[in-house]
Amino acid sequence: MTFLSSIKKSVLSILILLTSFFLFSFYPKSTEQINFKKEKKVLIFSKTNGFRHESIAAGIAAIKKLGTENHFIVDATEDSLAINSKNLKQYQVIIFLSASGHVLGEEQKLALQKFIEKGNGFVGIHSATNCEPDWPWYTKMIGGIFDGHPEPQNAKLVIVNNEHPSTKHLPAIWERKDEWYNFKYTNPDVNVLIKIDESSYKGGKHGDNHPLAWYHDYDGGRAFYTALGHSPESYSDPLFVQHLLGGINYAFGN
Repeated sequence: MTFLSSIKKSVLSILILLTSFFLFSFYPKSTEQINFKKEKKVLIFSKTNGFRHESIAAGIAAIKKLGTENHFIVDATEDSLAINSKNLKQYQVIIFLSASGHVLGEEQKLALQKFIEKGNGFVGIHSATNCEPDWPWYTKMIGGIFDGHPEPQNAKLVIVNNEHPSTKHLPAIWERKDEWYNFKYTNPDVNVLIKIDESSYKGGKHGDNHPLAWYHDYDGGRAFYTALGHSPESYSDPLFVQHLLGGINYAFGN
């Protein structure tokens, strides 16, 4: 009986181990892992103390739609006080959507800087280069300072880098209508994605080297900028919207 009892105990132990293994194999990933996927978040900041683009509302709607389709949460604000370290902890990317003028106090500037230093991402769209022009850290991060533009018109864009997620879907020559920015400063350390062919429109000031979209690693994080996106119609253009999504994914570190 002792021998049989020992066998029964051994078999029971094996069954318990196999059952535990079976249950563990089919148990969902840890709650922490599931929450990580759910908590991938973007904050759109669109405060303006300069020119205000009527396309901001369309831009917010388009980015929220991208979030729904690509599994990230999108919040939007025009409250400068939302740019604080406590609030920014929940986000991995901040988007300056045609923000303009002086919109941040010293505490908000420090919070944004720390956000980037922690390895997070920044996306600047259109007039974000006309935002905080006197703040050197921001100027280097976004990569340029706005210097006017001619009237919106059709032009040819040349895709310099077709391997980046923001440009790999684009034709080599992309013809579209937009408001084409000139810049009084561009950061020489950025990686240029798109240039404009100044012979295809009137009002350019940069000759053969007129960048309009770029990216770079910056101060521990990542920054992407596109000068496109002036009109509400841009945000219903599939090529442009995919361009934005690629920039957001880059900022996420994808």
